[in-house]
Amino acid sequence: MLVPFTKMHGCGNDYIYVNAMQHHIFDPSDAAIKWSDRHKGIGSDGLVLIDRSPVGGADFSMRIFNADGSEAMMCGNASRCIGKYLYERKLTDKHEIRLFTLSGIKTLRLHVTDGMVEGVTVDMGCPIMEEELLFRRTAGLPAGTFVSMGNPHYVVFTDDVNHVETMGKSLECHGAFPQRCNIEFAHIMADGRIRVRVWERGSGITQACGTGACAVAVAAYANRLSARHCRVVMDGGELCIEWSEADGHVYMTGPAEFVFDGEIDYK
Repeated sequence: MLVPFTKMHGCGNDYIYVNAMQHHIFDPSDAAIKWSDRHKGIGSDGLVLIDRSPVGGADFSMRIFNADGSEAMMCGNASRCIGKYLYERKLTDKHEIRLFTLSGIKTLRLHVTDGMVEGVTVDMGCPIMEEELLFRRTAGLPAGTFVSMGNPHYVVFTDDVNHVETMGKSLECHGAFPQRCNIEFAHIMADGRIRVRVWERGSGITQACGTGACAVAVAAYANRLSARHCRVVMDGGELCIEWSEADGHVYMTGPAEFVFDGEIDYK
């Protein structure tokens, strides 16, 4: 069976998108592993299935599977790409879309110019912050800030964000995180922007992570290192993050891009 797919990226965070309303993927974990292989497959950070919402109050749903086959709860970059996909492929004419995810319903606000989605703002909801000491009880865990954006993040402020290359994997699987964790190394730049490199749970180093950028912005404000409104610079691009004082929600704005369409044999 040939399955049509679309390759998209948000700041370099690339996924394979399949319209599950038309094509059923029986084993998405296995498909994610095979298709994400950058030498023998399509190549991506994972697989995203776009489907009808299983609940009222949402327009569509998203399921996301990392390159290692594990299912993720949420992905900010993928959410923006879904907004662009749905609108430009004429599956909706709404400029505001409610998307069901495993971490709740997220609202996407599309910035449309001449029928094209130039950017998307995602309401990422309220962050949850835990006591840092809870996650520093096991020896070897560097000082940092734990933030949940519907998925877990551990943010370490440092002068050298390249520590992600040597420490990311061990921290993801650290005993302090029984369900594993996304790891961010962040540095406050002279112009106030925040430089970040990320190790995504289940995917390794990625060009960008939307929930990670949000977690970093929250941690930076909580540690009095940044304002509520900041710009986060990741390997693949820049995201605008606002932790609203009015409602406590985190809003992420950034681009989404098509790469190519294709078909893959699915057995």
